[in-house]
Amino acid sequence: MGRHFEVRAAAMAATAKAKSAIYMRASKEIYAAAKSGEPDPNSNLALRSAIEKYRKLCPKDVIDRAIEKAKGGDTVAYIPGRYEFMGPGGSNIIVDTLTDNVNRALVTVRTICTRKGAKMASVAYNFEHLGILNFKGVEESAVEECLVLGDVDVRSVTIDDSGEIEVRVAPSDLEKAKELLKDLGVSDYDRAETTMYPNEWIEVDDEAKAKLKAMLEELDEAEDVQAVYTNVDNI
Repeated sequence: MGRHFEVRAAAMAATAKAKSAIYMRASKEIYAAAKSGEPDPNSNLALRSAIEKYRKLCPKDVIDRAIEKAKGGDTVAYIPGRYEFMGPGGSNIIVDTLTDNVNRALVTVRTICTRKGAKMASVAYNFEHLGILNFKGVEESAVEECLVLGDVDVRSVTIDDSGEIEVRVAPSDLEKAKELLKDLGVSDYDRAETTMYPNEWIEVDDEAKAKLKAMLEELDEAEDVQAVYTNVDNI
């Protein structure tokens, strides 16, 4: 989903259209994960991860219906895509799509972004692909020791003033890290997902911020958009 999406999720949920967009994302991603292997989260790590990602963003019946659909005879194939843009004020934007119509997804994303002053450009090198876990209730040193001894590729372990720990790991080690943290009593996460994290955050002026916010709002509600990432901190 990305930092932008998480920060805005609660506000988006205030409208029926926004809720529908979130539920559609969840349904597609969970369905695709279930179709990629067994439709059982106990044996399908991708499915387990997708369920955890959306568990706090949508009702349980949305998740259950997506899994049941995958168990049935439905043969819809969702294809992932990624589009990169240089946006207002020198911002970097990555848009991930999951769609059954690649041409529609491309046209929709490109139209929204270019209309708000962005142009297609390679910007992914300014981001790092990470697995991120946020949770409370454990000592920072114990977390790091548990993961390092468990042979997890740990990029960082930090704690903020509220006591929330953020763990960054290699994306392929996200589920492994969650399994190891069970030994420390960690089972509830504020965030547990893979994401594109900017190497450096920037701030933009008010004019660029207004254009960027309008662009992100349209992308959030677009049918084929699955996740949006940006390196702008003041939106």
